[in-house]
Amino acid sequence: MKQIILDISKVFSFIPEKQIFDRAKAAESANLELENGTGKGNDFLGWLHLPSSTTDAALNEIQNTADKLRAECDVIVVIGIGGSYLGAKAVIDALSSPFDNPEKKPLIVYAGHQIGEDYLYELSEFLNGKSFGIINISKSGTTTEPALAFRLLRMQLEKAVGIAKAQKRIIAITDKARGALRTLATQEGYKTYIIPDDVGGRYSVLTPVGLLPIAVAGIDIRQLISGAVEMEKTTGADVPFTENQAAIYAATRNELYKQGKKIEILANFCPKLHYVAEWWKQLFGESEGKENKGIFNAAVDFTTDLHSMGQWIQEGERNIFETVLSVAHPRYIVEVPKDGADLDGLNYLAGKRVDYINKMAELGTQQAHVAGGVPNIKIEIPELSEFYLGQLLYFFERACGISGYLLGVNPFDQPGVEAYKKNMFALLKKPGF
Repeated sequence: MKQIILDISKVFSFIPEKQIFDRAKAAESANLELENGTGKGNDFLGWLHLPSSTTDAALNEIQNTADKLRAECDVIVVIGIGGSYLGAKAVIDALSSPFDNPEKKPLIVYAGHQIGEDYLYELSEFLNGKSFGIINISKSGTTTEPALAFRLLRMQLEKAVGIAKAQKRIIAITDKARGALRTLATQEGYKTYIIPDDVGGRYSVLTPVGLLPIAVAGIDIRQLISGAVEMEKTTGADVPFTENQAAIYAATRNELYKQGKKIEILANFCPKLHYVAEWWKQLFGESEGKENKGIFNAAVDFTTDLHSMGQWIQEGERNIFETVLSVAHPRYIVEVPKDGADLDGLNYLAGKRVDYINKMAELGTQQAHVAGGVPNIKIEIPELSEFYLGQLLYFFERACGISGYLLGVNPFDQPGVEAYKKNMFALLKKPGF
């Protein structure tokens, strides 16, 4: 089986290869800290061996629940914010057609990831008359955005089908023993799954948090886990730096940061990867942006954004580097036909695949950006499949842990997230604030 491939050769004109590989001992030490649980945030390392410890029985149980929801519901609302929905949406969007019939059963929609009155009204109107279920994901059950959405949608569901039937269509993914959602789930008899105490939200895609919605969408969660298991093996602390792609990526981005490259732009040339980039932004941004340091994470969709942000990337301030996600083999073949009149001047491309044109745009963009002073890292995915997405997700998780330790921060907490909440609660006159 193939693997995703990391290529840092287009960084060497900015940083000598030796400088990166001189960081081998530091990166290996950081990876060993993860393995031994001796670094900062070591009480949140449950994700580290999660793929290899996930049992067939656990996957079968999740799949059985997904199959029941698929049979009973036309629409499933996934309620969650941050890591509670981004991982699932990343995988589902990457492996689904954007032109699926909206009546496809079940349709996956999302709520609780923002506070938008119009959005919630329009979602409620959309759900009227439809057979829908809810997957509510929250460790505490009191995070404002998902709690608000769940209260509204739970009441709508109970009103539509009655409390007893609604109870069977609501799945709670929450803490094993405490919190408002755990209390409500126990009281109402909801089917529940546990968010492990030692797995933070942004590292939770390979727990039921991500696996249940992904399975409901009809995607093979066993293959997703298999890909992650493969990457877990090849990025472990026992794998030398020269063979460990996660460690090399972590070291490279940290060396670029030291050279004043403060912004990492994740660029993809496949629109299906848009939400993979959104998940990546949360993973690295929330993990490393602390103590007045850390790389700022941004993302662009190429070639679309070459006609907007491309100008800034080419000629703006030289404090950036790019990491390019490339898919080696698309699923389908589309060739450019020949046109007798050739009024659009495209006959020189006749007979060529659209993917070939896209790959030349990718290469040409990399060449232009490197020439313009932007170091480029490339991550090539053999194809968009469950197996390789599992590899990619775990690759980024492992690299993020190593990178955070190289930076000297705790990559597993998020104290800054609480600042806006305290102000919001005080303004809303929440008791205690």
